Amino acid sequence: MKLPLQITARHMSLSEAAETTIREKVAKLDTFCERIMGCRVLVEAPHRSQNQGSMYNVRIDITVPGSEMVVKREPHEDLYVAIRDAFDAARRQLQAYTRKQRGEVKIHEETPIARVARLFPEEGYGFLETPDGREIYFHENSVSNGGFRHIAPGAAVRYSEEVGEQGPQASVVMPLGKVIEQEGVGPP
Repeated sequence: MKLPLQITARHMSLSEAAETTIREKVAKLDTFCERIMGCRVLVEAPHRSQNQGSMYNVRIDITVPGSEMVVKREPHEDLYVAIRDAFDAARRQLQAYTRKQRGEVKIHEETPIARVARLFPEEGYGFLETPDGREIYFHENSVSNGGFRHIAPGAAVRYSEEVGEQGPQASVVMPLGKVIEQEGVGPP
């Protein structure tokens, strides 16, 4: 961290143990992101409730190149729980920032589309035909929302494939409500 840590207590005095805990948690944040330029921590006890006693707020302002992160959690009656929760949230934000800086943002793959090739309703299974001509087994229990009774040969489905005992099988089959022509598999 390039700038010194700033710890401020408002409407309360901060014990040496609490301040040490905050310093340790800030040091740990440096291990998740070495580009932290500055960190300010505000601990406050804004009001005293007759039912709950003192509630503690912890706000963390973290400055990184090109951005500033602000973390503020719900007040908590235990100061150390409030500190822990705020720093856990700060860690998650820093990890997301670091992934984004590295270009490691998650990309969700589109689930593939296939066509129901054959059904055996009495036995409770069927086969899907993929765009590349492969056949994939599926069981009636793998069809989402109990839709096995409502699909027919030619119906378009999205599926998740896994390796079964007898070869490829669909673990999840989601009907799309379309019919795909025999010659071309894929959306019309």
